[in-house]
Parts: sequence; C-alpha cells; structure tokens
Amino acid sequence: MIVLLDNGHGVNTPGKRSPDGKLREYAWTREVGKMIEVGLKANGIAVRRIVPEDADISLPERCRRVNAECKRVGAKNCVLVSIHNNAAGDGRVWKSARGFSPWIYTKASYRAQALAKAFQLKAEALGLKGDRCVPTQKYWTANYYILKNTACPAVLTENLFQDNREDVAFLLSDKGKETIARLHVEVLTAYAKGRV
Repeated sequence: MIVLLDNGHGVNTPGKRSPDGKLREYAWTREVGKMIEVGLKANGIAVRRIVPEDADISLPERCRRVNAECKRVGAKNCVLVSIHNNAAGDGRVWKSARGFSPWIYTKASYRAQALAKAFQLKAEALGLKGDRCVPTQKYWTANYYILKNTACPAVLTENLFQDNREDVAFLLSDKGKETIARLHVEVLTAYAKGRV
C-alpha cells in the first residue's frame, strides 16, 4: 500500500489565504504534508507527495501523477489524500464556520467512503468537529476533479477554515499542525494496515 499525498494549490494560486494573510494554504499544506509523510514512514507506510513543487500544478497533471502510480503498483494498492484548508467566503473577511470535513466523489467506492468516515470520527475524537452540521454518513460528497479523475480511493480533507480567526490561530500553532498531522497519520496507518 502506498499513500499518495496531494498538497493542494501553489504559491501562485490566487487567494487561498486568511484575511490577514498570516496563513497561506499552499505553505501550510506543504509543511503539514511533510509532517504526515514523516509520520507515515515512521509507521512503515510507503508514501509519496505527488506535488513536491511550490508552484500550482494543474489538476489534470496531478491526476496523471496519481494514475501513473496506480498503474505502476495497482489502484487497489494506492490511496490518495488531498490536503486543504476550507473557506466560508472569498477570503477578504473573517467568517464563523469552523471545523474539519472529509470529502469524497459522489460515486466513490466503499473504500473511499470508509476512509472518509474514519477521518471524520478521528477528527471528532480530537475535538476538530467545529460548528458545522455533520452528515449522518460522516462525510461530504462532491464532483471535485481530483476525486473524480483518479483511479484509487481518494479523500479530500478540509482542515479547518482559513477565514475563521480561531481556526487560523490553531492551524498556525505547533499544537494545531501536530494535531492535524496526527489525524492523518493515524487514520492512514490504520487504512494501510487493513483496519479501516
């Protein structure tokens, strides 16, 4: 089993930051993505970040990279997690929405559904539920390109809100980064070892 990590967005992506500019999604996802990579490797899990560049890599190219890995080792031996920060508005003003949410393709496989549910349950256990109404199935669905056009089970994690003051303070703290990394490492390790 190989975990493929997508760092969502790049240094040249417009917006994608907190209203005060202190949190930039591309930098945060790369920092936390590296922490997740280190944690997974320490647990004996193979992992590859599909976007090592700082530039924004197009969605078709990211999917091509994922699918090339799926072809190389078999789609059933891969899982993709795309790491992001959520936003309730256009990034110009602070909003009240908070919390973690996992997303999967509307026609996702059972494996992707199980993984997304495991992410939400672990997030709740770590106190990251926020103030959003969580669906009964414990995940959200959408036709996001990265989820729809990759061959392996895929989950997009929205790791709190970049336009909520409290979430941003937590995301920028050492505790926040460590908590989000731990969430991903523990869930993905369990998935890779067949416990999800």
